[in-house]
Amino acid sequence: MKNWPPHIRRRPRHVRVPAFVPVPLRTRSDGWTPQRQADFLGALAETRSVLAAARRVGMSRESAYRLRRREEAASFAASWDAALGRPGEPRRKFTADERARRALDGLLKPHFWQGKHVGTERKADVSALLAHVAMLDRAECTRRALAERSQRLADEGV
Repeated sequence: MKNWPPHIRRRPRHVRVPAFVPVPLRTRSDGWTPQRQADFLGALAETRSVLAAARRVGMSRESAYRLRRREEAASFAASWDAALGRPGEPRRKFTADERARRALDGLLKPHFWQGKHVGTERKADVSALLAHVAMLDRAECTRRALAERSQRLADEGV
């Protein structure tokens, strides 16, 4: 294996962009749809340029950065960093709202073939679904226990 100088080294052909939760926005045909978000991340991994990726999906560079700064865009921002090869943050905990969105809507996963973005797959987030069901089950058990306690207190006349 040759030891190339840093300015000549090629970047790896296989870019890995993790699956992400699309940023929830109101539906507009000319806005950041989930498919457009996935295509943007694929183009970003391919070109390493925010401007070129935004142009490829028909959006502006500024709107891409605005989308990234949104409060609900943590998953999108992490995939953005991965597409550019930046070191990621440690795994974080999800809020109940984000876990429910991941469980119900699933994740988008950009796919590459020979270094080119060829498509996007929607895949289920099973761990989020199981965590969401467990949270709902705990809430139901708590609700039942409170109902039984209030019934018992009512029967005692307190």
